[in-house]
Amino acid sequence: MQRASDRWIPVSLALLLHGVLVAALAYGWMLFRSEQTPKATLAIDATVVDARTLPGAQRPPPPQPAAAQAPPPPTPEELAERAKQREEAHEREEAQKAAEQKAVEEKQAAEQAAQTKAADEARKAEAQKKAEAQKKAAEEKKAAEAAAAKQKAAEEAEAAEEEADLKRSLANEDRAASAGPLLAKWQAQISARIERAWIRPESARAGIQCILNVTQERDGTVTQVRVGDCNGDQAVRQSIEQAVYRASPLPPPPDPSLFDRELTIHFTPH
Repeated sequence: MQRASDRWIPVSLALLLHGVLVAALAYGWMLFRSEQTPKATLAIDATVVDARTLPGAQRPPPPQPAAAQAPPPPTPEELAERAKQREEAHEREEAQKAAEQKAVEEKQAAEQAAQTKAADEARKAEAQKKAEAQKKAAEEKKAAEAAAAKQKAAEEAEAAEEEADLKRSLANEDRAASAGPLLAKWQAQISARIERAWIRPESARAGIQCILNVTQERDGTVTQVRVGDCNGDQAVRQSIEQAVYRASPLPPPPDPSLFDRELTIHFTPH
């Protein structure tokens, strides 16, 4: 008797074959239709965009460097050399700082010394100027005082001389009044002797009247002549003074008791 499974095998193969055939026909038909139908052209409007300008865009991370191989540890000699170099560098740095500080201090000291010197010189100049001003003021004051004293002494001397002349004149007048004709005769002799010795200058006019104060020694030698009141000019006064010295020694008085060292003579040449 034939089993049912044996009957389904040929049926299954027939169905599979028909399915393959149908699929081949359908594929051929679709291929034929695609060749007959015009193909549509697709236009694409594209804009190139830089991804770096897009917000939120992130750059790819840079490549990581390869890990370097660790150097070998330094030897004790290298460590000692490095320590020595650091120490020397530190010493050089400290030395440079000290040198710079010293230079700054020296500059400040020099500036301070210059300022002090300038101030001292200014004070000395001011003191010298003040001292010179004081010295000048003192000298001017001293000169003014000396001039005033000299003027005062001259005025006092002139006043004393005028007073002495007046006293002598009065005394002579008194003696002349008491001595009478003898004193008048003696003065006339002296005036005549002076007139003979007088050289009349061209400027002398008529009517010359001068008072002469004459100092004489005991023997009649004239030691001093002063011309007092006189109506002649300087040439006349000087010529009369010279005439008195030329007339020396003066004639003695007729009476020795009439002798006087200081004589006042009224000189009125003819």
